[in-house]
Amino acid sequence: MQAKRARASLLRRPMVQTLIASLICIVLGLLVGYIALLIINPAGATDAIISVLKNFWAYSKPEKQLKNFGITLVTTAPLLMCSLSVLFAYKVGLFNIGAAGQYVAGAGACLYCALALHLPWFVCLIAAMLAGALLGAISGTLKAYRNVNEVISCIMLNWISLYLVNTLLAPVKNPTGKDTYTLASQNPGGILPSMGLNELFNQKNVTIAIPIAVVMCVCIWVLLNKTKLGFELRATGLNKNAAKYCGMRDRQNIILTMAIAGALAGLGAAMLYLSDFEQWAVTQASVPAMGFNGIAAAFLGGLNPIGAIFSSYFIQHITRGGANVDMNMYCAQISDLISSVIIYMCGFVLFMKQFMNKRLDASEAKSRGKGGNAA
Repeated sequence: MQAKRARASLLRRPMVQTLIASLICIVLGLLVGYIALLIINPAGATDAIISVLKNFWAYSKPEKQLKNFGITLVTTAPLLMCSLSVLFAYKVGLFNIGAAGQYVAGAGACLYCALALHLPWFVCLIAAMLAGALLGAISGTLKAYRNVNEVISCIMLNWISLYLVNTLLAPVKNPTGKDTYTLASQNPGGILPSMGLNELFNQKNVTIAIPIAVVMCVCIWVLLNKTKLGFELRATGLNKNAAKYCGMRDRQNIILTMAIAGALAGLGAAMLYLSDFEQWAVTQASVPAMGFNGIAAAFLGGLNPIGAIFSSYFIQHITRGGANVDMNMYCAQISDLISSVIIYMCGFVLFMKQFMNKRLDASEAKSRGKGGNAA
């Protein structure tokens, strides 16, 4: 009986529940992806799913493994920031689906400062954060003063920011293509410093964005759990009226929350584009998926800043691994299908945790009933 109670107590812990729920969602996502591969072409399904899981381990040479591991980390840093943006707002009772638009605003700001104004990297980084914060603050202000649902305002701002950024970056587009100029050719000082990480991973685009992203996770965790401001923000999210009654600035807290969330998403964009890993396509007609994937990463990580580090890496790991699938047997979009299915299953982490709690409650109630009958 004591062992059963100890096991139930362990399963009640939030971190344990998050880990179990995340693993279940990952397994289910891989299973659904594997079934899809079997339906399309059974002969190569097993090799394809293994390639997705291996990612950089699929390469035989250690230097190639290290290089592709570095590329995975490069794309993990911006996803991690978008994940932090979503979970920070969610902790305060807001659903920041506008992380995608704030990411776009950050990309436009940092690239314009770097390519058009030729400013140094740290100025471009700050500009990206300010642009994302401004976009987030607009949604927060509409929510605070006019009770406009943040989901609606964020979705609208996503598309507004996309076309504004396309227009803004048109003057710095490379005439020979649809993308903006590379930073290396126009403003090497706008590239984030590597501090030796590029040599370690044998990949020039590996920069200080990776350690900065991890530090930001720790800072957000401390802010939410160890500071007075974090307590006030969470209290406002739980019950705005009660927080106002206690003397907390409910409206200002909502605006501040969305501004911080926007700044995090904007910082994520700067981490990617200021590494010169890719350029902005000024003709694109869809919002980048990075901000939306941040939602999945946030929930897969249990809405915990530290958990988001691992969930963000996992999502980028399978996304990069999907590129190794044999395209002679499957179409080019199959890697996106597999990763999308797994990402979709990540949204069920909270549902899994609620299901576990209900099962534990039922088990405890049954045990108490048996104990009462025995007495």
